[in-house]
Amino acid sequence: MKYYSLNHNAPKVSFQEAVIQGLASDKGLYFPENITPLDPSFFDKIESLSHEEIAFEAIKQFVGDEIPAEKLKEIIADTLVFDFPVVKVENGIYSLELFHGPTMAFKDVGARFMSRCLGYFNKDKKDAKNTVLVATSGDTGGAVASGFLGVDGVDVVILYPSGKVSDIQEKQLTTLGQNIKALEVDGVFDDCQDMVKKAFLDETLAHKNLTSANSINIARWLPQMFYFFFAYKALKSQNKPLVFSCPSGNFGNICAGIMAKKLGLPIEHFVASTNVNDTVPRFLENGKYDPKPSKATISNAMDVGNPSNFIRIQELYNNDLKAFEKDFSSYSYTDEETLDALKKIYNTDGYIAEPHGAVGYLGLKKELEKHPNAIGIFLETAHPIKFLDVVEPALGITLPIPAQIESVINEEKVSVKIKSYEELKGFLNL
Repeated sequence: MKYYSLNHNAPKVSFQEAVIQGLASDKGLYFPENITPLDPSFFDKIESLSHEEIAFEAIKQFVGDEIPAEKLKEIIADTLVFDFPVVKVENGIYSLELFHGPTMAFKDVGARFMSRCLGYFNKDKKDAKNTVLVATSGDTGGAVASGFLGVDGVDVVILYPSGKVSDIQEKQLTTLGQNIKALEVDGVFDDCQDMVKKAFLDETLAHKNLTSANSINIARWLPQMFYFFFAYKALKSQNKPLVFSCPSGNFGNICAGIMAKKLGLPIEHFVASTNVNDTVPRFLENGKYDPKPSKATISNAMDVGNPSNFIRIQELYNNDLKAFEKDFSSYSYTDEETLDALKKIYNTDGYIAEPHGAVGYLGLKKELEKHPNAIGIFLETAHPIKFLDVVEPALGITLPIPAQIESVINEEKVSVKIKSYEELKGFLNL
């Protein structure tokens, strides 16, 4: 399998090269040269397959022969060490819980998969050293920190916007030590992401062998397909169309879901549910892609003004807006609407959501008005405990502290404050 840049001005590369480089030399995201649908018989028998078997079939064409099949199966087994329950919330609506991993966020899947791929690629390279440089708006940092902790030959540098991630999210990325370093940026997530992209293109940093573990990296993004397959397996017996609503910031999850559909997974419709950072909903209204600076909200992981993965979604539809709109809707919601949804879900259904899931629920409810015979699934991308400062007062409850959080909550935060790209560059050259 070869990968090409979506800016179309860089050489095609292998899976290994795309993982290690993260971003192409022309600033473009990598995209697979071919997408071959899976044999229909795979979906006919999916109920009888394990999660590991499903994941292997879904991703093997994108890895090719660069990781032997048996080793790839080991990587997948080591990635999928937690559950992905589909929980009924109300009639016809389910929550796909993606927060049962070590950092209690969906990004544990991609971070674990990518770290193990990178470890495999470095195994025979004496003194090989990569620097994983990543921007986070919330959960990416903790998942990457956990996934790469102690991985030989890899240093991790995480940039996060000061004061704009939750206390628990901050502890998860600033307390681990070892090969994990946290940079606290005076700015918003888009500033962090811009710094990371600039560093990749800085030839004076070539010796650092930079790569990214944001969803711009194919090894972080592609495994996010897995849980759409798992949800289909869980709900297939109901024999109804499926509508997925993804809380969307950088649009990695929903892009991976569309990739799963291109592989043949029977999905009726996708909803990109956003907060007031509404670049994509506005695009669908007027046909103009007009990114604006991000605004801070209670669903902070979606505080993204210029979502990186949207260009991949456009590529999946060959930039055909009509075909895209047939499969895809996008709606935005305010913090007030999000809080109202949190309360409604809890008071009516007894289900404890968090702000991102609540936004996903709102978008799903709206879209299901057009699909009365469908089953709706919204993604719960993080555990409510990670947003206890919002969830507890909104619902009037006290959340128990899970073991994964207990292990870091009392640890000492260690971060370096920076304001500019030059300060980032100086840190990397230390």
